[in-house]
Amino acid sequence: MDKGPDDRRMAGEAAMALPSQATARFAGLLYLGTIVAGIFAQMFARSPLVVRGDAHATAINILAHQDLYRAGLIGDLVMLACYVGVTAIFYAMFRPVGRTLSLAAAGFSMTGIAVLAVDGFFHIAPLHLLGGAPYLQALGTDQLQALALLSLGLHGDGYDISLVFFGVYCLLLGYLAFRSRLVPRIIGVLMAVAGVCYLVDSVADLAAPALAARLPAQILIPTLLGEGALALWLLIFGLRPAKDQRA
Repeated sequence: MDKGPDDRRMAGEAAMALPSQATARFAGLLYLGTIVAGIFAQMFARSPLVVRGDAHATAINILAHQDLYRAGLIGDLVMLACYVGVTAIFYAMFRPVGRTLSLAAAGFSMTGIAVLAVDGFFHIAPLHLLGGAPYLQALGTDQLQALALLSLGLHGDGYDISLVFFGVYCLLLGYLAFRSRLVPRIIGVLMAVAGVCYLVDSVADLAAPALAARLPAQILIPTLLGEGALALWLLIFGLRPAKDQRA
């Protein structure tokens, strides 16, 4: 059945509202930057220096590798800056599918970004606590080291809180991607699964630490698969042609 004038007009308006292929590829590049910067900050700059439950060893590691530790904070900031761009482009990209839902998704993403940005203060606090400033002489070395480890623990909790919002964002984004067919539908499914994994892991960490300790470390692998697939598809292929979107 041939589309009526109103249907053709709405389809044309939706196509005009979509970002260009260059913008879509830029979103893929930004998303890839988000992934790389985040992995560097968490896995290579921060985690190797933290010895769980050992404030003294953690303090020694941070002081001995201050440049690496500070690079972790820069990595977080790069990740967040890239994700602001990703959020803005994805809002425009998926708005024709559902304006309210796309706006809600962007709201969850920006909230997660804001939480993680504030969480950066807990990352930098140990450097101040362990820096040997004269006004800190009122506290003993053991106390300062304990406070530094406490700060890192709070940073981890803040990270989990931000991932709750990012989990909802990935879930909504997966649904929008699946409906839009701007990318292969399997990528939408993978993004939705990534969102569920973020939510399960983060909520368990915050609300049921004993349960979180029993969760397999592999629970976060789908997050890398989903986000990586979306980033690489957009970077390499851009948006699917209109004829493929109807398939």
